[in-house]
Amino acid sequence: MKKIIALLLILNLTSCAELQQVVNQLPQSGGITNTDIAAGLRQALDFGIDKQVTKLTQKDGFYKNSLVKILLPEELQKVDKTLRDIGLSKLADEGLKVLNRAAEDAVKEATPIFVDAVKGITFTDAKNILLGNDDAATQYLTSKTQTALYDKFNPVIKNSFAKVGADDIWKNLITKYNALPLTNNVNPDLTDYVTNQALKGVYTMIAVEEKDIRNKTASRTTDLLKKVFALQD
Repeated sequence: MKKIIALLLILNLTSCAELQQVVNQLPQSGGITNTDIAAGLRQALDFGIDKQVTKLTQKDGFYKNSLVKILLPEELQKVDKTLRDIGLSKLADEGLKVLNRAAEDAVKEATPIFVDAVKGITFTDAKNILLGNDDAATQYLTSKTQTALYDKFNPVIKNSFAKVGADDIWKNLITKYNALPLTNNVNPDLTDYVTNQALKGVYTMIAVEEKDIRNKTASRTTDLLKKVFALQD
């Protein structure tokens, strides 16, 4: 135990170039190998994807989740408030729902892209993630998947808007708003906005799971997770 504590102190003081050598010195009697560390990080991300991202694909996965619920862009928040002020709250609610429904549809496209990114984690990646911040794994995943996910999400959201009648709902909503006296006409690109909000929501929920695994031993539900994340405790 004393050897492990001493080595962990060294880890906090050594440069990135020396980390590989130091980690290789961890006592093998504890069963921790370079392969274990990489596998543990992959497993943690797989759990985050399976547990949290799957929730987002369900009905109200975005709409009833306060962490990721998609609200109107700033330039349209005045539309929402004005419609509610004049008794059109139901119409305003429908406008919000279709934005969130589109995101829920889009996230179904995410899992294969995430799986490929997780498979590509090397030991060097895993080492840096393990010794990083509470969202280091999520940040890694973001850097590897954001462009591909945007390209997948955007057309799905566009089609979803058409499928659920979002185009008609928003046309009706914005037309009513623009017809009011003393208002300025608005016409934002909602497809791009919702695409980016959907991405933000996905990474937010993966970060939630990562933080739990890092900080709560009860969330380490496999022997591998317990062994690997014990190194950072």
